[in-house]
Amino acid sequence: MTKRKLIEIIAKKTNLTKKITSEVIKSFLEEVTKSLAKGEKVVLSGLGTFKVTNVKPKKGRIIKTGQEITIPAHRAARFTVGKALKRAVK
Repeated sequence: MTKRKLIEIIAKKTNLTKKITSEVIKSFLEEVTKSLAKGEKVVLSGLGTFKVTNVKPKKGRIIKTGQEITIPAHRAARFTVGKALKRAVK
């Protein structure tokens, strides 16, 4: 499903315009992004949890050349599936 399709579905279900629905979804995504950028956890009951983890530096290899490189430490967003979603896709 794309963001555009999601907007269409939610607009129909809520009797809102696509423009308003688009703004709501855009605001939602901005707030989730801001929270994760601050290192906060975002918990959406029934869906799951978004959180930021610290990834340690590790060794890697450039496939084309075979050259070994060190991948620097960084932060990464992670998603853990909630129970309801896990049951729904089983």
